[in-house]
Parts: sequence; structure tokens; C-alpha cells
Amino acid sequence: MDFMQKNIMAGLFIVTVLAVGSSYYFYNKYQDLKQSPQVVAEDENAIFITKLGQLMDLPENEQPTIFTVSDLSKLEDQPFFAKAKVGDRVFIYTNTKRAILYDPVANRIIEIAPINIGK
Repeated sequence: MDFMQKNIMAGLFIVTVLAVGSSYYFYNKYQDLKQSPQVVAEDENAIFITKLGQLMDLPENEQPTIFTVSDLSKLEDQPFFAKAKVGDRVFIYTNTKRAILYDPVANRIIEIAPINIGK
């Protein structure tokens, strides 16, 4: 084999190893998601809470309820959601009675509003 053929063979070997490694990684992630979607959602929420916490002081000792905006037509009559987009996250802090609309793509806070929770 000459030098060119050796380089081509080495390149193909490296590409094959990378493809197999990537496939294995994503297959394992898929299996994790199938077996424990709640854990995956909690991990994702923790990431969003951390990012939001870098933009503002969040209530301490309180875990928010987090929703994802998915249907704007149901929210169009509510001023809080006037600038919302599909995929934005809503953090509801019930103890401190605060709602936060967060855009994870732009990593910015869109709206903050007090909430009235009847008890």
C-alpha cells in the first residue's frame, strides 16, 4: 500500500469509530429517556432554573412549577403572554406568588408578574 491508500484507510477507520461511538451514545440517551422521562424532565428543569437564576434572584427554598408554552391561541387574551413564543417557559413560584416568563433560546426574561392563588 502506498502512502495515499494508508491515509484513506486511516481516515475511513476514524470516521467509522466516530459514527459507532455517536450511535452508541445517542442510543443510550434514548434508552434513558424511555425508562425515566421524569428524571430527564427534572434534569432539563434544573438547567433552566440555573440559567434563570443567573439573570435574576430567585426565591430560595422553593421549587417552581414549570410549564412550556405550546399553544398561543389559548393565551392570547392574557397580557402576561403578550410577547410569548412557543417554547418559552413559565416558572410559577406559589409561595412567593410570582410568575416568570422566560425565553430559553434568547436566554432572557420576557415578563414577571404577581399571581393570585386562591386558598
